[in-house]
Amino acid sequence: MRIDILTLFPEMFSALQGSILGRAQKQGKIEINIVNIRDYTLDKHLKCDDYPFGGGAGMVMMPQPIGSAIESIDPNHDAWRIYMSPKGGVLKQQKVFELIEREWLILLCGHYEGVDQRVIDLFIDEEVSIGDYVLTGGELPAMVLTDCVSRYVDGVISTGSLVDESFSDNLLEYPQYTRPQEYKGLCVPEVLRSGDHAKVDAWRRERALEITKKCRPDLLNK
Repeated sequence: MRIDILTLFPEMFSALQGSILGRAQKQGKIEINIVNIRDYTLDKHLKCDDYPFGGGAGMVMMPQPIGSAIESIDPNHDAWRIYMSPKGGVLKQQKVFELIEREWLILLCGHYEGVDQRVIDLFIDEEVSIGDYVLTGGELPAMVLTDCVSRYVDGVISTGSLVDESFSDNLLEYPQYTRPQEYKGLCVPEVLRSGDHAKVDAWRRERALEITKKCRPDLLNK
């Protein structure tokens, strides 16, 4: 899986070099490339934004630097191109499963008041949002999507860790416990220490249903 992220602020993505994703990149499981949009502007001052036509607050990212960056790294449109935008469809687990089937993703991070609409019309295949709220830019959403998709790449995480997660079967995950058996007067449920796998599975299913009913009853309607 290859993921190219186009941004005005490449320094924000140092977090992707740590932990599981960092190891996966070193092992060649995934390839994450951070592309600085400013490297493609024709402006001598590296300007990549301008005032919006029609007036209004803020600045809009110009089409030329973005278009040139995309055309340079993906001249034949082999990648699936995504604009991280609050106007896009909300990222859900099913969308993650769809994206993992694609070998190459390009993620465009907007900033300020967004990007010139012609960029979306000419170069973008899909807009994706991570929730019904607005952030200062698309960098954090791009990191969220990258993490969501990368963990399903073969070998990044053990297969067993991907079973019975939240949103599997439209349920939230059951509670997890580790040592010590007692902490501040609270004990690990006895069933989890019983060694009876059938009872453990039944307990986990019941707790998952309870938690989903309490926190996300809308999932049970599905």
